[in-house]
Amino acid sequence: MKKMQGTNKRLASRLCIMMALYFAVLAVPTLPAGAVDPEIMLADPELEARAQALTRQLRCPTCVSQSVDSSNVGVSRDLQILVRDRISAGQTDQEILDYIASRYGDFVLLRPRAGGFNTILWLAPAILFVFVIGALALAARRKTSPETQPLTAAEKQALARLNDHEG
Repeated sequence: MKKMQGTNKRLASRLCIMMALYFAVLAVPTLPAGAVDPEIMLADPELEARAQALTRQLRCPTCVSQSVDSSNVGVSRDLQILVRDRISAGQTDQEILDYIASRYGDFVLLRPRAGGFNTILWLAPAILFVFVIGALALAARRKTSPETQPLTAAEKQALARLNDHEG
């Protein structure tokens, strides 16, 4: 009986190891590539560093919040090539970003520009904060009791008439 228990323990531990390896192998393809394809790398290390910095600023159009630099989807590779071609053509970083944004929309920029409709989105939290603080101040002011002022002669006469009328 003891021999059977030892065999079951060894079998269970081997099964656990095999399952861990199986899931590790399944997880490997889902990890980002992390390295640039050597075929598209620029020969000049400064230009290549510039290209990688630019592709880190671009969102993959088909991935969810993943940069072009870390994505291994076909459109990301195309954008990596496009960035390197434009750098080789002598364009500035801003010209490259403007060109890509004109083709794919501002969504492709991981750091959206603060202009146009985006300005409203950037300012909305501050405007909402000021509005809420104002509303709270107004509500607090209304809750405080107003200053009491003495009655005027006409108000005293009206009050006396009401008291006489009731009594």
